[in-house]
Amino acid sequence: MVLVMLTINMLPTLNAILNGTSAILLITGYLLIRRGRRSAHRLCMLGAFGVSTLFLISYLVYHYHHGSTRFMGQGWLRPVYFAILGSHTVLAAIIVPLVLVTLSRALRHRFERHKAIARWTLPLWLYVSVTGVVVYLMLYQLG
Repeated sequence: MVLVMLTINMLPTLNAILNGTSAILLITGYLLIRRGRRSAHRLCMLGAFGVSTLFLISYLVYHYHHGSTRFMGQGWLRPVYFAILGSHTVLAAIIVPLVLVTLSRALRHRFERHKAIARWTLPLWLYVSVTGVVVYLMLYQLG
């Protein structure tokens, strides 16, 4: 058995993987509920919540130990990066309570109220997950 030890420098890549996984689970969960497959939808959405929780923990650990990473890109890429980062950051703060309320309503079988807020939560959560991957790519692969 091979043990892989994560170092602080590996966490941004892990975070991008977790964000990408969350996006895939969110899309899959949406498609499943549209097909009436409630149990499978529930598993995907709980999985997305779990993966997003792991992301948040990993993100906080990384920034506690490493601090900020400066974007080194230049030219037209710089304002694009900061526009994406700004919208991602604002929506990431907003999405946490939205996800908690949406999940709470579903777990308490208040499906009409769940559905009403999920219409807002899903696209915002998906945007935050996808732009998290985009920010990673721009910061660590392009910048």
